[in-house]
Amino acid sequence: MKTSFHFTRLADRALQGRELSTLNLVTDGCHTTEQLLRIVKDAVRGGVTMVQLREKTADTRTFLERAWALKRLLQGTGVPLIINDRVDIALAVDADGVHLGQSDMPVDIARRLLGADKIIGLSVENIEQIDQANTLDIQYIGISPIFATPTKTDTKAPFGLEGARQAVKRSKHPTIGIGGINASNIAAVRATGLDGVAVVSAIMSAPNPQRAARDLVSG
Repeated sequence: MKTSFHFTRLADRALQGRELSTLNLVTDGCHTTEQLLRIVKDAVRGGVTMVQLREKTADTRTFLERAWALKRLLQGTGVPLIINDRVDIALAVDADGVHLGQSDMPVDIARRLLGADKIIGLSVENIEQIDQANTLDIQYIGISPIFATPTKTDTKAPFGLEGARQAVKRSKHPTIGIGGINASNIAAVRATGLDGVAVVSAIMSAPNPQRAARDLVSG
């Protein structure tokens, strides 16, 4: 069996003593809380190593309730809970960290609010943003998107495999690729040198999330 992605550049202080995600599950906001918990539980059994709660349309109370439910579910598993966009939700549930987009709260403010021991990831959509990210106190960058995908319609042109290779070379931070990644192309994505991947529909829409996660880990 092929080994999964493994972070080799763990210089950031918040990552000392623990591994960052090699297979990041990003939720899609399209399921009930009960369905969400079932999918995440199965996906973690299949090998998911980080869960990012992404709720683009939920109101704050629903977002908060789902964050608490996921935190309880993940307790004791060693799988970090990352909150997408919302630093306030991350603070409220004492999540392991946040993932920010280019239009979200600036990293320096998020770091000041969250403290030094929390994970902060940042989405980047071009080489210029990678250069800017190199100056920031973050734990990883999300290379977005690798391939075109209907779940990320607000991003720039896809990096593609060659663009991912260049991004890996350019970044001083660990790199996670997202966008259109599935079991059929993950081997090619792995070959670019990315430190990890994030998926949405490849697990969230799979009839068997545990098997889907396992296939991604070993593909």
